[in-house]
Amino acid sequence: MVSTLEVLVLLAAILALGYAGGQSILVLRAEEGDEKMRAISNAVREGAEAFLSREYKTVAVVGAVLAVLILVGLSTGSGGWTTSGRLALGFVVGAAGSALAGYVGMYVSVRANVRTAQVAKKGDLDAAMRFAFQGGSVTGLSVAGFALLGLIGFYIGYGGNILDMTGFIFGASLMSLFARVGGGIYTKGADVGADLVGKVEAGIPEDDPRNPAVIADNVGDNVGDCAGMAADLFETYVVTAVSTMLLAFLLTDVVAKLGNAIIFPLVIGAWAIVATLVGFPLVRMSKGSTNIMGALYKGMIGTTIVGIVGLAVLSYSLMGSSWFPVFIASTMGLIVMVVIIFSTDFYTGIHRPVEAIAKAAQSGPGPVVIEGMAVGLESTIIPALTIVAGTLVSFGVMYLSAPSGVDATHFGLYGIGLAAASMLSATGMIISIDAFGPITDNAGGIAEMANLPKEAREITDPLDAVGNTTKAVTKGYAVGSAALAALVLFAAYTQAAGSVANSLNLPPINASDLAINSPTVVVGLIIGAVLPFFFTAFLMRAVGTAAQAVVQEVRRQFKTIKGIMEGTGKPEYGTCVDIVTRTALHELMLPAAIGVVTPIAVGLLLGPIALGGLLIGVILSGLPLAIFMTTGGGAWDNGKKYIEQGHYGGKKSDAHKAAVVGDTVGDATKDTAGPAINPLIKVVNTISILFITVIVQYNLPTLIHLHP
Repeated sequence: MVSTLEVLVLLAAILALGYAGGQSILVLRAEEGDEKMRAISNAVREGAEAFLSREYKTVAVVGAVLAVLILVGLSTGSGGWTTSGRLALGFVVGAAGSALAGYVGMYVSVRANVRTAQVAKKGDLDAAMRFAFQGGSVTGLSVAGFALLGLIGFYIGYGGNILDMTGFIFGASLMSLFARVGGGIYTKGADVGADLVGKVEAGIPEDDPRNPAVIADNVGDNVGDCAGMAADLFETYVVTAVSTMLLAFLLTDVVAKLGNAIIFPLVIGAWAIVATLVGFPLVRMSKGSTNIMGALYKGMIGTTIVGIVGLAVLSYSLMGSSWFPVFIASTMGLIVMVVIIFSTDFYTGIHRPVEAIAKAAQSGPGPVVIEGMAVGLESTIIPALTIVAGTLVSFGVMYLSAPSGVDATHFGLYGIGLAAASMLSATGMIISIDAFGPITDNAGGIAEMANLPKEAREITDPLDAVGNTTKAVTKGYAVGSAALAALVLFAAYTQAAGSVANSLNLPPINASDLAINSPTVVVGLIIGAVLPFFFTAFLMRAVGTAAQAVVQEVRRQFKTIKGIMEGTGKPEYGTCVDIVTRTALHELMLPAAIGVVTPIAVGLLLGPIALGGLLIGVILSGLPLAIFMTTGGGAWDNGKKYIEQGHYGGKKSDAHKAAVVGDTVGDATKDTAGPAINPLIKVVNTISILFITVIVQYNLPTLIHLHP
């Protein structure tokens, strides 16, 4: 029978989707602007939908092959075809859910952009900000609603067997990886190419209609920062929830003491919907204020406070005598989230680090790149120490309060899982703030290309600048949640490996086997630590390849199409869109394959202990590398925008040209390589758990031992 908690979670998911549907209707009813604005918006929309359609068709072929491999390859396990069928179904639904989340995010964004520009024409900054956020809220609640609906659906349908839900999180992770990689290559290939020829060589403004790559650039904002981001955070949501549920499922002594331990993350997710709906109306600027980021933070802080209150009530109601340590461990996740967000804001907003990059631009591109790298490297310390503190507190408070009959280490590990799960309390709000970014970016582009009055640009420009920070903030949130979720997934992996080995009467596998003095562990650690660097190398090179193709095409059009620079000749926008689309789809396959094949190969060739070392290595190097790339890239971008506001010579100055070079480097790191590390970390972990039976049973060291 379906329990009351399960029904409440289901209703919360439906509430989120209902709210998103209602808001999308209100957004689409708004005025679109004049004919020229609509024509530009339609070109962006058609390009974005064409890319997403081609990307999804490509990924569908890969997904179909993997689904068959999961169905057939895992049918030899103890569960037979029933288990492999469940895993394959979960994989398909997880991939489809992540793809759907990406499509919904893009669908609203490409229609809210022109309407935001139209609102900006009225000269009301607060109204334009709130409308753009309203468009973002559709994405936020859609992603949270779809994720929660899928989670509770499989939880009920599979009778609470969380191991059978690993196919669902693997599907979501894989689709997220493809979306982040493909969308990231597209958006930054177009952006870098457009900037290098338009701003640096031709000396024309950003989003100038004379630039043949301008439509491709605006398309990229949607396929990368909307579709890719939504797919990524859908995956973040489901992986974080399932990793905690899986750990509780495997730690039977914890479940025996805390009867609701498995479903508790979903209950937190349900309450998060309520907290988000409370926070939405708080997003508004005070009369006479121009603090856009402050208005957005009002909503986030309100959601966080309501989330903490809810955690206290839920812990007290559902966790019995252990409610207080459960509450403290859960609250640590929200504290980690808030600190990471404000740290990211400090390093990417208009503060000392960004101003230092702008100042360095006076000396040329070299100092800009050096200062930006220094900012990115420095920005890793606060998130890392915050995650360390959150992990220690959440583990320690549960470890020290472990009741009799429960392994204290198990209780502590579940505490880390609670910290990861509690970050779900702000997911809807965080995604809404993130989606605000590409909407305002496109609105600014439409205002420029449609030659809207100066008053409109005075509204869209500050919105766009804040949008850069909101996108960086969300990436910081995703990195932090990925780290905590990966730690929980690793704990679940060690438990699952030990359970499988025991059931097959093979030598036992324990967490203590992962000692640093073991050569097998060290080998795995090294491979895991190198993997994010090797993976991101392909992405950086792919962005460069796409950008070079765009540069050559834009130069060709400038030379061969008469009247472009005078505004009498029309650029061939579609050619650049097609070039970047083909390049992105061609380049996305190999990096994605690296993330899937490496853990299986290591597990089968070197064994589950080496694979455990690899999982730790990926976390240890992937976390700081992702923070360095995303935060440093955001700082480079806003350093350029700081100069464009009139500092150090303003637009068209030598400092501005130097800052554009730094921004082009940051484009590849902050929107392509850095964000893709998050799904990489989780793909490596989820596929290891999914194929754990095969890896434990058929790895080469075991086979050699059994058949010398």
